Amino acid sequence: MRELPGRAVPVNGRHVYVEESGEGPGWVVFEAGAGCGRTCWDPVLAPLAGKARLVAYDRAGRVADGRATGRLSIDDLAADLVAMTEAVVPGGFVLVAHSMGGLVARRAVERLGPRLRGLLLVDPTPETSPVYDTWDRTVEKVDRMLAVTQTLTRFPPLARLFSGDMRRLYSADTYRTMLAEDFTPAGTSQTRREMRAVAAAIPQFRARPPRPPKCPTIVLSAARPAKGREAQHASIREHQRRYAETLPDGRHEDVASGHLIQAEQPRLLADRTSELLTH
Repeated sequence: MRELPGRAVPVNGRHVYVEESGEGPGWVVFEAGAGCGRTCWDPVLAPLAGKARLVAYDRAGRVADGRATGRLSIDDLAADLVAMTEAVVPGGFVLVAHSMGGLVARRAVERLGPRLRGLLLVDPTPETSPVYDTWDRTVEKVDRMLAVTQTLTRFPPLARLFSGDMRRLYSADTYRTMLAEDFTPAGTSQTRREMRAVAAAIPQFRARPPRPPKCPTIVLSAARPAKGREAQHASIREHQRRYAETLPDGRHEDVASGHLIQAEQPRLLADRTSELLTH
């Protein structure tokens, strides 16, 4: 399996697991989407390794941390992100966040202030999107399926079956680590907690949207929808574009990729990150 030096960092009475790599004058911090951890960023690390110090981490409760945790809200996760950067990153940095991580990052923006030099949101779903109108019911349905998956992932052949997309998109070493950490009963349990955290957060985000980032911000949209979800995808993309247009220094861009842009288009993502580093 992949081996990068990592360490547990205390945050708000919990721990997150942090891996640091790369060399360069700037810093980049990565926030993963629901059900994912530090390993989902592996394809982006190599093209950025000579340009910046890179910080990828697992949120509290994920497998590498080794500590079970109770229910955490998006605000809790944002507070953990801020605390982690205060402990690990000495100055300003660029924040790259995927999917659900965009909610965490946007809430954290309010506390990061001028330390945040740039923000790259990778196929996020803004709280204004109609997909969230029935999100409670969606999460209930997904949670029932994940409850079954949680039991079945005790058996390695079934875990490999459920993780087929990751096997196709990631290197063998990264996939083996994902299989050992994310596609397990403990990993699936954490995914369920994160899905419920999103459901609880949406009414709060709609009632009190996070203050917009003042730093340069790029919003990337996956241009290739999942089969059968073309209309939903078009709606989400439109709300991504609208969100970017509300920002003082925002830009929207379509990317020829599915949802895991960091796996399908790592060099493009690295290029946009580099752009924010030099802004």
